[in-house]
Amino acid sequence: MPHGTMGEDKFEEFLELHTQGLGRNAICRKMGLTASVVSRTAEHLGVSFDRSKIQAATTARLADLAERRSLLAVQFTEVAEDSLDRIYQPTTVYAFGGSMNTFAEHTFDEAPAAERRALVAAAGTATDRSLKLAPAEAASNLDGAKSMLGNLGNLLSAYSQEMDQQDAEAEAESTDRA
Repeated sequence: MPHGTMGEDKFEEFLELHTQGLGRNAICRKMGLTASVVSRTAEHLGVSFDRSKIQAATTARLADLAERRSLLAVQFTEVAEDSLDRIYQPTTVYAFGGSMNTFAEHTFDEAPAAERRALVAAAGTATDRSLKLAPAEAASNLDGAKSMLGNLGNLLSAYSQEMDQQDAEAEAESTDRA
């Protein structure tokens, strides 16, 4: 018997629980054993556990997480849009200062330069986060651009070969003349 399996006297109870459809962790709890002992015993007895429920649950969990990431990406996009929209809206700037720690505020027709930089930075950060959560699909013209660059490369290569051939012919002619 392999090291780390339960005693033969518990095999019948183990097989009964397995036949009832209990999973490895449930058998561990019922019999007070570690997961490794139950797994090794199952292997020793030639039985396996149905993992289809675990696979289905994992697939569902991954789908749920993908949906949540998508929703977060939408929220980040909305933050970016809001930040950029606020650049052109009336903006109140305030400060505390002076020896008396006085409060001063001023409202501008649109955000002043320092606030614009902060809003653009916030929009950029939000957009980056959005794209990390839900990457943008490749532009539809990407294949066309690759094709165009490939064609250009082929043309340049052919031109280079033609120029090399002309140089070789010119050199051969000058050698023949000499």
